Amino acid sequence: MSMCSSHGPQGRARHSVRAASFVNQTRRARSDAPYLVHGLKDDSGNIMRTISLSCLAAFAALCATGAMGDRHMAAAATPPAPTRIGPALGSQLGSVVLRIDFEDSAERAKWSQTPRTRWVNEGHGGGTALRVEAPATEKSPTAMVSRALDLTAYRGMQLHFTCKAKAEKVTQPPEPYNGVKFMLHFKSPSLGPRWCNVSQVHGTFDWKELSFVAAISDDAEDGELDLGLQNSTGTVWFDDIAGVVARGAPPRRPAPMANAPPPFKGHELPRLRGVMSPNTFRDEDLRVLGVEWRANLIRWQITRNWGKPNTDLDLADYDRWIESELADLDQALAACGRYGIKAVVDLHSPPGGRYEDNSVRMFHEALYQEHFVQVWEKIARRYKGHAAVWGYDLVNEPVQGAPSPPGIADWLGAQVKAAKAIRAIDRETPIIIEADDWDSPAGFRYLMPVDVPRVIYQVHMYWPHSFTHQGVHGSRTGIAYPGVIDGRPCDREALRRYLQPVREFQLAYNAHIYCGEFSAIRWAPGAAQYLKDCIDLFERYDWDWSYHAYREWDGWSLEHGPDPKDHRPTATPTDRKGLLLDWFAKNKKP
Repeated sequence: MSMCSSHGPQGRARHSVRAASFVNQTRRARSDAPYLVHGLKDDSGNIMRTISLSCLAAFAALCATGAMGDRHMAAAATPPAPTRIGPALGSQLGSVVLRIDFEDSAERAKWSQTPRTRWVNEGHGGGTALRVEAPATEKSPTAMVSRALDLTAYRGMQLHFTCKAKAEKVTQPPEPYNGVKFMLHFKSPSLGPRWCNVSQVHGTFDWKELSFVAAISDDAEDGELDLGLQNSTGTVWFDDIAGVVARGAPPRRPAPMANAPPPFKGHELPRLRGVMSPNTFRDEDLRVLGVEWRANLIRWQITRNWGKPNTDLDLADYDRWIESELADLDQALAACGRYGIKAVVDLHSPPGGRYEDNSVRMFHEALYQEHFVQVWEKIARRYKGHAAVWGYDLVNEPVQGAPSPPGIADWLGAQVKAAKAIRAIDRETPIIIEADDWDSPAGFRYLMPVDVPRVIYQVHMYWPHSFTHQGVHGSRTGIAYPGVIDGRPCDREALRRYLQPVREFQLAYNAHIYCGEFSAIRWAPGAAQYLKDCIDLFERYDWDWSYHAYREWDGWSLEHGPDPKDHRPTATPTDRKGLLLDWFAKNKKP
């Protein structure tokens, strides 16, 4: 799973916010006490081991650290060459990659400094901490320091970073990815610059743990840790930084099966091609989609509070909402039957919602995970045998920023639990599994097949994010496709390389792939060409697909033009709509 973004340190956004950052739900004592990494799991959600970092102190002693460097502040000192942060022994699951104690003057010397940062005797539990201040008088308040890290020994792995932080009157920035910054930045020649960080951190709070997981690319270079404030005023303190190996190198895939039989697809049609649904049922929308546009697929999203943290905690209220959504879905499925459309039932908003970092709560709290399974049992009983239902899409865009506690299944294990509960009720309806890291292609590098019959694997495609989401949250616009994006050429061949982990998974396990979401914001220069290149690849690989989105937010609308200020559908079809209608014209109806 990749917890990093390749589109600048701004995080992700679609309807609202997609911050690729995480809050750890475990607790860590001071550095002189054992640090237990609980609940590290295999891909079926089984607990593999519990590791005491105090038993791995010998590793920590070998974890040579990098030198300083500050890309944010011109006043930073000239950095020496970074040194490797971990030995070959450090590649073991749970082993210590990095442990930073600010009591050590040699360690403090490895960090860049600015006039707004100081070493102070105000640390967590006493001792030395880094204090960063950004005065309210600054027009663009930013105060950041950095420390170089050599990630060579950890290429292809996932690293789990934690620190202690407290804050005083840190203002809420315009962007969710700014504010208090605890971040890993590195470069990838194949993917571009990568930022992995904690987001949505601001306000006043006492010492607490911040945490994120970083997927280190196979060609990672020029790594650095960053601490500070970005586009926020106030004061923040940092202490006790640590890193462990959260996941080793991706599994080796078996060679494609010789003379493989057709994979299970859950339908007999040449292809399912369609769209993501509106947020509310309207019969006319489905009539237009099925009759006029000739789409034969809709991914029906059961969603609320998208982008808002700490929602859906009241399970009685959640159940009332789910019941109203299923009543809406009943009408939608009846319309699908009338208009020749297959439907994916997409639980976009699971019980417990997400934390501030967008990690899914039920991967850490048993109450919500158990209710998640119960919700799917309810859905399976209700729609078992329904002719319009193509599949059950268990959880939209899993994100997990820390290992699950003991006894609680992780992002994949939770889906397996729900899938097996469904299979006890409904043996036939296809079940759709999503990968970690927002169901991105990078998440497929770690995905393994699940031991559940009649399964389809879903991927989402929004790369490069700086192109597809330009203008969202005030990000830079005018980024054209094809062209140089994030410092490297981006064209159909680049898209193919980015999708390669999914293709490798497909061939290795004879799996059927469904691209449940892909899009480009309607004002992105070259959006139609981007969509064309994506669809050409999906068709070449025999993937079913649904465009995001149909008559939902007009930023993604095929019926609106390139002017972001014009919220009226165009009188003449857009080039993006024309492209999709050409493909829909090839559809066979169920």
